[in-house]
Amino acid sequence: MDLVWPATVWALWIATLAAAVKVCGRDKNRRRAPGEQPPGGPPGPVAELLRGMRAQEVFHSALFDLARRGWVTIEGDRLSDGPPPGEPPSPYERWVLRRVRARLAGAPEAPVTALMPSGSDLDGGFVPLVRQCAIDLGLARRRWPSVIVPVLLAAGLVLPWYATIAAAGLSWPGLIATTASLVAGIGLLMGGRGFVLTPAGRELAESAPIGPREEWIFTGSGWQGGQIEPAETPPRGSGRQEVTGHVVKRWTDDERCYIALHDGSSPKATSFQVESGLYHDVLPGDSVRLLVRPRSGTVARVLAHDRHW
Repeated sequence: MDLVWPATVWALWIATLAAAVKVCGRDKNRRRAPGEQPPGGPPGPVAELLRGMRAQEVFHSALFDLARRGWVTIEGDRLSDGPPPGEPPSPYERWVLRRVRARLAGAPEAPVTALMPSGSDLDGGFVPLVRQCAIDLGLARRRWPSVIVPVLLAAGLVLPWYATIAAAGLSWPGLIATTASLVAGIGLLMGGRGFVLTPAGRELAESAPIGPREEWIFTGSGWQGGQIEPAETPPRGSGRQEVTGHVVKRWTDDERCYIALHDGSSPKATSFQVESGLYHDVLPGDSVRLLVRPRSGTVARVLAHDRHW
């Protein structure tokens, strides 16, 4: 069978894809110098999103940003609506305030943990607004300037696919072409409205969180401000130990993953290094019981994990 013509058409489509990626990937805005951040630093929720945190954690960060600025009041484990301060909130903060006030339903206060919207509500309404804020700050950009580009690229797959089927029928080249067309087409359409990080955004995502040693701590019976400190190194010869507490914060530093636990009564929380699986499995407020290696401050095994939200 003669596959020269199908191979030529596939090569043309791949070249078109590469050119589209290169052209659409050009940063038309002012490029930020390495290490340069937006004035005053990026908002906490934007930084959390760029680091790959879950939508619940990003919402949690936005809620406490609003509390720090006086839009809401958090005392213990309860939240109440506050008088509007002078600084107007961002679009994603307005979204948070609308959901919080709707869930308060006129009540003077409610438990913080009862105000968390559903995951689908966060992914459909809240996260896109935080992404847009990251784009406006120059920390991210749209993967494609318009959905028309990936749609046209996906539609263009018909040409190399048809050329292969016409030359090879349903033999193995035709089956490979069919599979490749389906995978590439679905990938282009699914990622049509995706976004990618700019150099400044990647630098931020790979750095340690802003102020990881100071955080709102959920004690199991309420919220309080407190510090996070590394686990103390025990005397030589100490074996593995069990620790129990509520997850306060997660962050990454130099590709290492950390969580901070609070025992419910201490003025400070303790941080431990964890595997990526546990790092992605827990959220602030979750109760965990861990087996740790005290000498290294790392978690050896998860003994219990209860979801709080």
